[in-house]
Amino acid sequence: MSGRAVPFHCPYCGDEDLEPYQDDGGWYCRSCARAFKLKFLGIGVNI
Repeated sequence: MSGRAVPFHCPYCGDEDLEPYQDDGGWYCRSCARAFKLKFLGIGVNI
């Protein structure tokens, strides 16, 4: 499994023009100029 979860689109504007932002899972959307992070919590985990 990869160490980085790769998003298919920006959660804010829906565009696909993304690039890695920081070494800790951050992504930057070039369309809306917002940065965000993804965090994998697990499979089938009840929170």
